[in-house]
Formats: sequence, C-alpha cells, structure tokens
Amino acid sequence: MQLNFIANAPVPSCSGRTIAVIDPSHGQAFDQIQRSNAEDLGMAVRAARQCMDSVWSKVTAVQRGRLLMRLSAKVAEHAEELALLEQRDCGKPTRQARADAAALSRYFEFYAGACDKLHGETIPYLDGYSVLTWREPHGVTGHIIPWNYPMQIFGRSVGGALAAGNVCVVKPSEDACLSLIRVAQLAAEVGFPAGALNIVTGYGHEVGDALARHAGIDHISFTGSPRIGTLVQQLAAERHCPVTLELGGKSPQIVFADADLDAAIPAIVNAIVQNSGQTCSAGSRLLVDEQVYEPLLVRLGEAFSKLRAGPAAMDLDLGPLIRQSQQQRVWDFLSDAQVAGIPMVAQGQIADEAPDTGFYQAPTLLRDVPVTHRLAQEEVFGPVLAAMPFRDEDHAVELANATQFGLVAGLWTRDGGRQFRVAKRIRSGQVFINNYGAGGGVELPFGGFKASGHGREKGFEALYGFTALKTVAIRHG
Repeated sequence: MQLNFIANAPVPSCSGRTIAVIDPSHGQAFDQIQRSNAEDLGMAVRAARQCMDSVWSKVTAVQRGRLLMRLSAKVAEHAEELALLEQRDCGKPTRQARADAAALSRYFEFYAGACDKLHGETIPYLDGYSVLTWREPHGVTGHIIPWNYPMQIFGRSVGGALAAGNVCVVKPSEDACLSLIRVAQLAAEVGFPAGALNIVTGYGHEVGDALARHAGIDHISFTGSPRIGTLVQQLAAERHCPVTLELGGKSPQIVFADADLDAAIPAIVNAIVQNSGQTCSAGSRLLVDEQVYEPLLVRLGEAFSKLRAGPAAMDLDLGPLIRQSQQQRVWDFLSDAQVAGIPMVAQGQIADEAPDTGFYQAPTLLRDVPVTHRLAQEEVFGPVLAAMPFRDEDHAVELANATQFGLVAGLWTRDGGRQFRVAKRIRSGQVFINNYGAGGGVELPFGGFKASGHGREKGFEALYGFTALKTVAIRHG
C-alpha cells in the first residue's frame, strides 16, 4: 500500500480509505493508494508553509541548485526502478518509460543550473533614484499532474517551481501516482527539507478541488482537460490565485507537396502512436497538400498496418490505454466515424499475447475527415489520426487554425519563405518545422493559445510564471 508523502514522511489518509491501482496491460489491481480528502491536503499545505517560512526561504539559489542537481543524479541512479513503476502504473512500453525517467532527470538538471540565473533588472528613472526589480517565489505552489506523463510533467512543473524558490504540494492523478511518490522519497534522501515537496493522492473532485480552493496555495499549475481547467481557474479566481494551465490540443501536421516525405512519415506516425496517442501534443490531424495526398496516404497506410499494440513489457509500438473509460472514449469516436462514412485507410494490430482484460486500441488512420466532424475538432487522446487534404497555403492555415486548440503544430516544407509565413500565421504555442518534438526539448517553452491554456512550462520561461516581480525604488540621500 502506498501512503501520502508529507514533510518527508509516509502518511496514511485521515479517512483510512484507499483506491485500487490498476495495471492497464491486464486490467487488474496490484496496489493501493490513499483516497485523501481536504483534511489531508490541508496537512500538506501546512507542512509546506512551515518549510517555506522556517527553512526554504533561507536557502540560497546556489544551494537550491545543488539540491536539484543531487536529485537529478539520484533519479538517474534509480531510472530503471522508476521506469518499471511507470510502466506498470501507466502501461507504457519499456522504451517510453525509460525515456520518461531520463527526461525527469534532465529537467532537474536543467533547473538546477537555472536557479542562480534568475536575475532582476535595473530601470533608468528620475535623477537621484535607483530602481531595481526582484523575482520572488509565490510561496506554496500547487501542482495537479495528469496520468499520461507523470514523471515528465512533474519534472517541468515541480522542478521549475522549486528552482524559483517555492515549496510544492502535488496532487497526482489517481491513475498514475507510484513514480512520483518514489521521486519525493528520493528528494528527501538527497537533502530536501521536510515540507519542500509533498504528495497527496486521491480523486480530483476531492483532493484536486481542495487544492484549488485552499487559501494557503499561492499558485496553481494544472495540466489536464479544458473542462477541469476551467473549474480550477474559476475556483482560484475567487481568491485571486494565479494559475498556469496546459489544457491539451488538436495539433496539425501540415505536409506540403515539396516536403521530404521520407523524413516526415516516421515523425507523423510517432507523433500519434507515442504513448498510445495519450499525449497533449499528439499530431492528431494530418493536413496534406492535395498534390501528394493520395501517395502519402498509401505510404502511411503501409506504416500503420505494421504497428502493434500489446502489454507494456513486450515493448511494442504501443501499450494499452490508461483505463477502460478511455478505451471506450476512443471506441465512441471510431463508431461516430463509421456512422458518418469516414473511410479507414489502415489499422494496426493488437498482439495475440494481449489479455482481453487490458485496455488496448489498434492505431487507426482515417481519411477525408470533414473539418467540422468531432474527429477533427475534439481531443481523442488515443492512436487515431484524421487526415484531410488542402488546396493551397491559405487553405492549410485555415484548417490548421480551425479548432479551439492551439498547442503544437508540425510544418513540412523545403520552402524557406513558406516556413516563416505559415509558422507566423498558425495560432499555436509551438511550431516544429521539418521535425516534430525535437527530441523532447526540456529547454523549449511549452504552452498554448486559445483553449490549450495559458502560461508556459519548460525552459527558462517557466521560471517567470513561478515568480512574482517586485519593483524597488530607492531615493538617494
């Protein structure tokens, strides 16, 4: 049984209730976590506040950096253990789980180096005055972490908050807690003071709601659905608490006739099947110049037909979806497509070894998807790629911007002028040209426009969101 981690100690929930931990590869329970409530959340906030006031606020930026660097090394040392936890908890194939553990270590390494680089400025002002700005931490930051990339999102969110001088209260998804509890234990081992990093598990409508409402939380970082993000923001607004939101996407891959298709095809496939399509930045819409639409679909169809989904330990192209309700959600989208007469180009396979009780979905390529259909508008969060042709550059931009989301876009063209024109016109927080994802890129600011949220995580830019600017004006004499 897994306990909460508060003030560097394992703590059972006040109610004594628990939640079963399900392995999505076979749909069976293998552990339990605490079903916490507002009382447990309040205990974690009090521990964080005490740490902030008595210890953490006195730790220098250099010392914070050294602690984060030690944590980065400790995560690297325990990478295989963390990957196995993530694999069983989330259903990630071995390679993906190991990549996530490596990314977590890299986030802590990056933010370790950034701690003493977060500088203020001096501002020219009236004669006889000196004016300067300070970047100060908010204090106690709350982090609501989703189930699709718990280690990575923990690294970019909590790592940035700690680097900026905050202390953290973390509510992981009830579907994916195990790796984060272990990371908090490792943080205590390397010397983080009691209360600097606290983990409280439970359901969103209980613990997440309490976190959003708690007057002791000074800033909230939320990654999840637009619907829940709206609720979190509304609750936080009642007490004027700042919020960073990353709310998903319906990201387009835009392929022009002059694109290098040999380079584009593997990236397009990976962008929709990675983590079984359960990725906010998944390239779930494929917009193709009508001149190359048919030949590209033929080649993509061949690639999709070779893909295999199966148990995480088999380390195939895809693992299972996170839970049965998510599997049903994907089935509903595909059923709607069938009713609408949307053609299927190709579908991968589910391995014979995959248990019937697991939550599997074969990767699916659909074509001629109408721009108004829900497959082109809503986040499926599964391995389903919706393809549609475009006539020219203006039409491509129109289709790319024709959803409520604006998180990531991929652009494939050799035309240098077009690269800049289209990148400028797309309403998206990130635009990748002739690549998609750039190998993870912990240094690259990440966040969206429109319903994809606001604020930025990752990179140095994230540190500004985890601080407040104070202006100091000094009159001489």
